[in-house]
Amino acid sequence: MNYRMNLNSKRGWVELITGCMFSGKTEEFIRRLKRYKHAQQNVLVFKPLIDTRYSKDDIFSHSGMRIESIPVKDSEELYKIFIEQNAKQKIDIIGIDEVQFLDTKIVDVISKIADQGIITIVNGLDKDFKNNPFKNVDRLLVEAEYVDKLSAICHSCGGNANRTQRIIDGKPAKANEPIIVISANEKYEARCRHCYIRPE
Repeated sequence: MNYRMNLNSKRGWVELITGCMFSGKTEEFIRRLKRYKHAQQNVLVFKPLIDTRYSKDDIFSHSGMRIESIPVKDSEELYKIFIEQNAKQKIDIIGIDEVQFLDTKIVDVISKIADQGIITIVNGLDKDFKNNPFKNVDRLLVEAEYVDKLSAICHSCGGNANRTQRIIDGKPAKANEPIIVISANEKYEARCRHCYIRPE
């Protein structure tokens, strides 16, 4: 991440951390935000209200790392809270977890926040269980200044995995299953190109 050493960089940009499930996205997201907190930066972290897998309020990684966050139902509520908090004390860093679970206006909100000189760190799945681009992340791949795409270890063969397999009753989910199902690891596996089974 040598871009931080460029003294000509004006403050305010978007960092996207993406990849499949179990690739360490949330760990990296929390790590970056905690570094800024340790440096006495004013950090404001959001998560989608619907994501209650580990906690209603805090963000947890699969390995147990955690950071405090504000649950929001949509991009409008997120921006309203940002404006209120920024008026009280200048916000330096914004973190947004699981951006694919928010409405599509969030991408414009993220851009608007970064335009105000705020470093905006965003985390989200790049593909759904059908291996199609996930909403919001597909646009952020184009919008973000910095993108880190992480891979996992394939649950089947141990190779590098970049796909998410949804498992229902021990078998891959069917294509007509809903795209968003909030769950923990008992319903998902990371798979490589060769072990991934496309839903039918």
